[in-house]
Amino acid sequence: MKLNELHDNPGATKKRKRVGRGPGSGTGKTGGRGIKGQKSRSGVAIKGFEGGQMPLYQRLPKRGFNKPNRKKFAVINLGLIQKFIDAGVLEAGKITEDTLVSTGVVRRKLDGIRILAKGEVTAKITAEVTGASAGAIAAVEKAGGKLTVTGPAKEAAAE
Repeated sequence: MKLNELHDNPGATKKRKRVGRGPGSGTGKTGGRGIKGQKSRSGVAIKGFEGGQMPLYQRLPKRGFNKPNRKKFAVINLGLIQKFIDAGVLEAGKITEDTLVSTGVVRRKLDGIRILAKGEVTAKITAEVTGASAGAIAAVEKAGGKLTVTGPAKEAAAE
């Protein structure tokens, strides 16, 4: 096989439609848009328009609400923390959010780090994080460790 013998599979590429290039092309003059009317003009965008009927996206009921100032926590499971302790990356004695980020266990802190109970933990972990699930706190205490939850930082209420 040589470079000049390389070619695409048949039907893999399609020639682009050259619109408005004379009567012989089949899409000359009006360019396949028909004659007159809104759709024959340029700058027309009638995506959700249904001829004056109430559009579908307006007829359907709207539910729910997305809080604009909600907190976003970086999540880590206990099993992963145990894995990093076994690998020697983390020290079980004192785990803080800064050590989790600096060792690369968590990529970034966001509004804080929250520990969840998935996985087994055997080391005596002493950790201080923004949030933790009840199961995670129970699992750490069962292993003889301590999990301190500082809670999310509250912004000063504007009065």
